[in-house]
Amino acid sequence: MKKNIFILPAIIFISILLVFFYLLTIERNPSEIPSALINKKAPIFEAKSLLREELFISSYEFENQIIIVNFFATWCKPCRQEHKFIKKLSKTQKAKIIGINYKDNDEKTISWLKELGNPYSFVAIDKKGKIGIDWGVYGIPETFIIDPNGIIKYRHVGPVNKSIYKKIINTINEIE
Repeated sequence: MKKNIFILPAIIFISILLVFFYLLTIERNPSEIPSALINKKAPIFEAKSLLREELFISSYEFENQIIIVNFFATWCKPCRQEHKFIKKLSKTQKAKIIGINYKDNDEKTISWLKELGNPYSFVAIDKKGKIGIDWGVYGIPETFIIDPNGIIKYRHVGPVNKSIYKKIINTINEIE
């Protein structure tokens, strides 16, 4: 009788362990988080410009060309790491790169861009994070690709590295 008492909890425990081991062994990439915005119109917004005396109006900027939108901040260490790849993307001239400076200090951002180089055609300011919320951003850096019709075709959560750079280039080439 006492042996039977331990069999059921042992079976349950072993079953739970098997589920956890299965979840650990399957390939999951946390940076490939599905976005509700893929294949939908990019959210429209207006924002102050970091480096210009004009208002950034996304509906004008996102027309008739491929756009890369990169959410970044000076306080974000991965943003610094990905910056060389964002600069490399700016040299391809296949897409216009828009930076969204997320919850950051304007003066620090200006000096950061002077130090590392400015790959952005335009830098919009998102002091309160409202633009980020509209885009579904929950951590930066995040990068989006928008086609000439204003449709979001790609989203990457996390820093752009060599393999993500290649994915972005391939996505841009598919859109062209």
